[in-house]
Order: sequence, then structure tokens, then C-alpha cells
Amino acid sequence: MSRRLTPVPLSAEVFAPFGEVLEIAGPADFPFNGGMADRWHARALPSAEGGSVGISLARALPRALPLSLEMVERHPLGSQAFMPLSPAPFLVIVAADEGGTPGRPVVFRTDGRQGVNYRAGTWHGVLTPLGAVQDFLIVDRIGDGANLEEHVYDAPWQIVGG
Repeated sequence: MSRRLTPVPLSAEVFAPFGEVLEIAGPADFPFNGGMADRWHARALPSAEGGSVGISLARALPRALPLSLEMVERHPLGSQAFMPLSPAPFLVIVAADEGGTPGRPVVFRTDGRQGVNYRAGTWHGVLTPLGAVQDFLIVDRIGDGANLEEHVYDAPWQIVGG
């Protein structure tokens, strides 16, 4: 089996098994603020079993390709959303669950304006900005309980190109 992965463009349709893509696309759902703003409403519905939904900020250091993917993680008790605060692309790495462990990873490249909401229990990689330090808005579960599982692959995957 090849251990090489190539990023593909992120779209709502191909990302649907893992969560939602957060972006301003298509017509707005409704205007507000006296018609001076448009809203794309409820593009993701955060979950937080046994906790609260929190809003946080993060700053991530850039990565360069090729990149060695050694570990993914998941949060079984709540969703986790990341929205970039600058228009720069980053990688989104996910894997389907196969009996409690992650399957073959899939790598997406955002267009620089997209964010993602990982559903509870979705295996995913860490923040992976490309080329420059990047800030993110995070919406996720805050509370007690075991809400982090990590999986280290027996051999790393190499993310190339893209």
C-alpha cells in the first residue's frame, strides 16, 4: 500500500462524511442589520455532549510539503470547528473510523477562505497552515470527560504536492 497522500480541493460535497465546510458560498439565507449584512445561517451545528460550546483562538506555525503525518486525533464528546482569521490556505486531514482506529487519511486543501467543522468522533490531523503563521477561531466542546483520543500510525504517511 502506498503511504503517499496528495491534497485535493476542499468542497462541501466531498467533506460531508466528516463534517461541514464553513464558507460563504451560494446565496445568503437572509439579510439582517437593516439589510446592511447577509447571513449564511447555521452552516454547522456544534455538539458538546456533557459540556458547553466554547469559542477559542489559536495561532499555528506553518508546515511545509512534503509533510510526514504520524498522528491523528478525535474528540468523541463534541464537534470541533476551525475558521481561519486570514485568507490563507491550510490542509484539512481526516480519516474514516474503521472499528475504532482511523483508516487511510484523506487530505484537503482549503481555498484560503474556508473553515471546517469536524463531527464528534471524526479522526483528524492537527492544524496545518501552509507557508505562514496562521490564526484560527475555534468552536468546540469545553468540559469534563475524556474528549481526546490520539492514534499514532505504525508508519507515517507522506503528504506531497497540492
